Amino acid sequence: MPSFTTSLKALIQLGLEPLALNALYKVGLRMGYYKRAEDRELKNPSPLSIIHPLFSLPPCEQLIQTLGNDGKAALITEADEIFSGKFRMFGGEPVPIQLTFNEPLQHWTDYETGKVPIPNSQFPNRNIKFIWEPARFDWAFALGRAYHITQDQKYAEAFWKYFGQFTDGNPPYLGPHWMNGQEVAIRLMSLLWAANVFQTASASSPERCKRLIQSISQHAARIPPTLIYARSQNNNHLVTESAALYTAGVALHQTRWHELGWSWLNHALRTQISSYGEYIQHSSNYHRLMMQTVLWVDMILRNQHQRWPSLTLDALGRASHWIFSMIDPGSGQIPNLGANDGALIFPLASNPFNDFRPTVQAAARAFLRTGLPAGVWDEMSLWLGLPASERTSDSDAYMSDHLRGKDSWAYLRASRFKSRLCHMDQLHFDLWWHGINVAHDAGTYLYNGQSPWDNPLVSTRVHNTIIVDGRDQMARGGRFLTLDWFPAYSKSLLESDEKILGRVLAYHKGYRRLGIRHERVATVFTDERWEIKDNMIFTKPGEHVFRLHWLLLDGAYEMESRGSGIVIRVKSKYGWITLNINAESLDLQSAISLVRAGDLIYGHRDVKPYEGWVSPTYGKKTPALSMAVEVTSMKAFTFTSEFIFPK
Repeated sequence: MPSFTTSLKALIQLGLEPLALNALYKVGLRMGYYKRAEDRELKNPSPLSIIHPLFSLPPCEQLIQTLGNDGKAALITEADEIFSGKFRMFGGEPVPIQLTFNEPLQHWTDYETGKVPIPNSQFPNRNIKFIWEPARFDWAFALGRAYHITQDQKYAEAFWKYFGQFTDGNPPYLGPHWMNGQEVAIRLMSLLWAANVFQTASASSPERCKRLIQSISQHAARIPPTLIYARSQNNNHLVTESAALYTAGVALHQTRWHELGWSWLNHALRTQISSYGEYIQHSSNYHRLMMQTVLWVDMILRNQHQRWPSLTLDALGRASHWIFSMIDPGSGQIPNLGANDGALIFPLASNPFNDFRPTVQAAARAFLRTGLPAGVWDEMSLWLGLPASERTSDSDAYMSDHLRGKDSWAYLRASRFKSRLCHMDQLHFDLWWHGINVAHDAGTYLYNGQSPWDNPLVSTRVHNTIIVDGRDQMARGGRFLTLDWFPAYSKSLLESDEKILGRVLAYHKGYRRLGIRHERVATVFTDERWEIKDNMIFTKPGEHVFRLHWLLLDGAYEMESRGSGIVIRVKSKYGWITLNINAESLDLQSAISLVRAGDLIYGHRDVKPYEGWVSPTYGKKTPALSMAVEVTSMKAFTFTSEFIFPK
């Protein structure tokens, strides 16, 4: 239970409405309202007999040409893995498709309230994310894409086999797969996509199609009673659930779902996208989830000869601009900001999980009237019915708030959106060179793991910024809640020095109660050198401990003293990358420490087990070099960090 102070802070900072909506949701759980509503639906099902087409299938010739030999081979390999019973959870290695449980199921509310434990011993620690993921049916997209270009009936048969397993093993509203409205919504949209793609397959018998229509209707009926919870969160839950209702309303010609979904989807997009395009959850992956959901609805709208309202369209343009500006042109990756739950709900291309180009390309074509250069990532745009734009751009054209060298670029985090943050990461600095993420964001790894892996990577401590007196920039109010959030500000500085390509100043006042203001100036020079100056400004007297942190790429390393500063060199596939750090008159020789994969490998530090790791996707972590410089000072000073790349 949260403390009184935390509850009061949440009331003041989040506002009354979301807390009241959440309280009403919980009252509904305790009173049995949702179970009664679903019982009525099962006793009086809607008389539905047809799924109306949502989209046209892309020409096979175009898909095959776009995929190329390698892309086609990758798709067939993945589809064959699914046919044999495995899928790539969170974009990782193939694991069994587990859709059913080994024990009798109770109503979903019994699991939601904790009345009964989550079933099934085959899931480690009963981690709900790993249970839910295969039941999102995201693997159905690989089957459908492979079926469409090969017409091999085995892929259609595989879909129907797994659909039958799920439906038999998870009767409507019983078990963990019905607990969460968003999980139901994502599965609903996947099923409707599959229904369109496999419509003409010989395996799609009238009996199977009738059962699919019934299941889709039951999925749609599950969402409205608990939409109040999605409204209380006002995040991706509201976007996906309202989009699924709209989709079901169009496909099944159900006006009440159509209107309810359309109304709340537009409300969500207008309130969740900031004035500069960042999504409300301050997360790269949730931004992609939102954009993919929007692109799905946009495709349906165009096929219905309808359009977005102008205010919503403006918000989608801003959101597309933001994600376009963040992409690394060499790898298709973007900084791993905020929470990353491994979601990729419309995997309509063969690119790796962390390659954002399929989504960025489609969003640019739909809402910016431009696009990236052509590539295998264009497959998603073909499925969504988005033709190539007459003009193309790279991300440079949209990087007004970022810095770019000849072969490198950086993102200095300064979020102004006044909403709860996923991670406490103001003034985090993400650096990229030749497609290599030199200075990382740690990612997420697990939400619900055993301590210390109970979502610890939200901490300021693991980000590339400065922490004062061991305190996070904000307060944690729970596993998924941060409080005391504050804005940061940034601006580009004009320079007359011909050796400077660009300079950005950012600052925040998150440590104002301690009498400290953190100001960061990042500069890129014509020789591809990067300089980051951290000015620690005192606004009242005191003595404080300052900890500068850099999470660096993993590799062989060398440490060297240089005057009162320190030098670390890390080996990349293109040569040795150098980082010089000094702090004016302060001696850093005894202040440096280096941790890899939770182990101290240089200097002295109170090591946390989650330090020295990077999580590229949910449930996966890889080693990285966590370098910290910790000093005590009673007066203003400046840390200077200098990155130098090999020629």
